[in-house]
Amino acid sequence: MQVYDVIVIGAGPAGAVAAAYLNKVKKNVLVLEKEIFPRFVIGESLLPHCMNHLDEADLLEAVKKMGFQKKTGATFYKEDAKCDFLFSEQHTKGWEWTWQVKRALFDKTLVDEIQKKGVEVLFNATVKKVEFSSETQLVEYEDENGNYITLKAKFVIDASGYGRVLPTLLDLNEPSDLEVRGAIFTHVVDKNRTEKAGNNIFVHAFNKNEAWLWAIPFSDGQTSVGVVGKNELIKEFSLNNGEKFKKFIQNFENLKGRFIDVSLVFEPRTILGYSIGVKQMYGNGYVLCGNSTEFLDPVFSSGVTLATYSGLLAAKLTYQQLSGKQVDWETDYENEVKKGVNVFRSYVQGWYNGDLQTIFFADEINPEIKKQICSVLAGYVWDTTNPFIKKHKTILPTLAKVVRLKQSI
Repeated sequence: MQVYDVIVIGAGPAGAVAAAYLNKVKKNVLVLEKEIFPRFVIGESLLPHCMNHLDEADLLEAVKKMGFQKKTGATFYKEDAKCDFLFSEQHTKGWEWTWQVKRALFDKTLVDEIQKKGVEVLFNATVKKVEFSSETQLVEYEDENGNYITLKAKFVIDASGYGRVLPTLLDLNEPSDLEVRGAIFTHVVDKNRTEKAGNNIFVHAFNKNEAWLWAIPFSDGQTSVGVVGKNELIKEFSLNNGEKFKKFIQNFENLKGRFIDVSLVFEPRTILGYSIGVKQMYGNGYVLCGNSTEFLDPVFSSGVTLATYSGLLAAKLTYQQLSGKQVDWETDYENEVKKGVNVFRSYVQGWYNGDLQTIFFADEINPEIKKQICSVLAGYVWDTTNPFIKKHKTILPTLAKVVRLKQSI
């Protein structure tokens, strides 16, 4: 029976970053991935903070070579109002740009790079069972031929994303405290795109804050376009191969005809009830990272950044534990990951309850406040020198109340 220092379940961004770091510090790591790459996955707009994690894992240069679409900020629309955030104008000193990527190619780039560096990756490997003990974990997976194979590892990192392997096996799944929503999306050949429409993600709010449309341009001339809203709306949009969704994006007034007569790369796809939580992020011999922990909402494109952050932190602490050092997983891992997740949670709630939109689309935003909010949108949600992070639970409703009072005078 083969023995590894660490087995990583899942080869997405969280798993790739975790494996890359452990390989870098000379640990024997195996990645088990149930699918074959490249494979489609949604979540295509990155945040600048993930560049720090890719760089520390020695994956950044490989991604740079791919020529992905550069992303310099985010633009939000509501009817005739508009709010631009430029990552070059933020409170936190960090990366001022990132990429917009087709995840199939982005994720494969990361996996190809860790394989080049010597990480063993097995595709078509579906984890079926994990048995934990104080020293050795037994991981059983099914290969592409239906054979069941058992391996040993000193530690297991679950980066299985929406597959949520350990949360399912260990009954760790927990409903999200966010309202149930869904998404419908496609890629289009964006023949009407203007040059200005290439550098940002564009978010258009409608239905009184209950729904929004995204447009994420790629470097190959295609654009990801989708709608997020309550499940009832998404189900309605998905009927008859997404016919209503197709008409909606063609006729949506604020898009000014951008998606009229464009070709779809694939028929619209739907995800319902995507938000989910977890009872705990670690246990005896394992830790969860990425979407195996918690997924909030796509409105601020936080998914990949939370994945790379948690994947890197999980790998660092795993290395410390394997090196004989004491690790407080509650304090050093779960509480740290939750700090970032909870900041984004406040902003997601503020988006849908109207507080954040009141601030975004006010007649004027204080430049310093805008910089502080921009750092949140750039993913630097662990920077407690930023009052819009340190006081995230109270500062948005308080500021929104002030804006509303001014508007009523």
